Amino acid sequence: MNNIVEVLDTLELIYPNAECELNYTTPFELLIATILSAQCTDVRVNKVTGEMFKKYNTPEDFKKLSLKQIEEEIKTCGLFKSKAEKIKNSSTIICEEFNGEVPNNMEDLIKLPGVGRKTANVVLSNAFGVDCMAVDTHVFRVSNRIGIVDTKTPEKTEFELMKVIPKGRLSKTHHLLIFHGRRCCKAKNPNCDICAIKHACKYYKENFN
Repeated sequence: MNNIVEVLDTLELIYPNAECELNYTTPFELLIATILSAQCTDVRVNKVTGEMFKKYNTPEDFKKLSLKQIEEEIKTCGLFKSKAEKIKNSSTIICEEFNGEVPNNMEDLIKLPGVGRKTANVVLSNAFGVDCMAVDTHVFRVSNRIGIVDTKTPEKTEFELMKVIPKGRLSKTHHLLIFHGRRCCKAKNPNCDICAIKHACKYYKENFN
C-alpha cells in the first residue's frame, strides 16, 4: 500500500477519539484489564473491573487473594480459571521482583505469566506513552485485509507495521485499526459500502471491482 499516510489521516478524521476502551487508572489496572480482555469484550471487562478495582487494585491486593477469590471476581470474563492464575502469579512476581511496580519495558513485561507481546505493547503504549504496535485480532485482520501488510501471524504483523507506519503514529494506528475493525471492517461481514478507505483497500478491489 503506497498511500498509508492518507489512509491513516482518513481514519483519524473518522475516529478522532480512538483510544484504549479499557477503563484503568494505573499501569497495574491496565495490565489486569488487558489480561482479562482475552476472548472477552472490553465492555464486559469494564463491568468486572469497575467493581473489582474498588476493592482490589494493587499487586499486593491480588497477591494476598486466593485463586478462588480472584475467580469469583472475574468469572463472567470467560477462561476465568486460567486468567485468575495468571493474575495472581503476575501480581506475586511484580511484588517480589519489581518492588510492586509494573515494568515499563518489553523484556520484563513478557516475563509475567499471561503477558505476551500484545499485552505488553498495550501497557507500554497506554500506560507509559511508548510508541509501539499492539496487534490484537482487529489489528491483525484489518491491516492485512486492507493491504497495509501481508502477514500470517500477529507477531509478524507487529514487526511489519513497525516498518511501514510512520514513527510517532504506531500507538494511534493501533487504536484506529481497532476502532475501524469494531465499527466497520468486521470479521464476517465488513461494511465495505460505507467504508471511507475502500478506494485504497486490497479486499475491496479484489471483491468489488
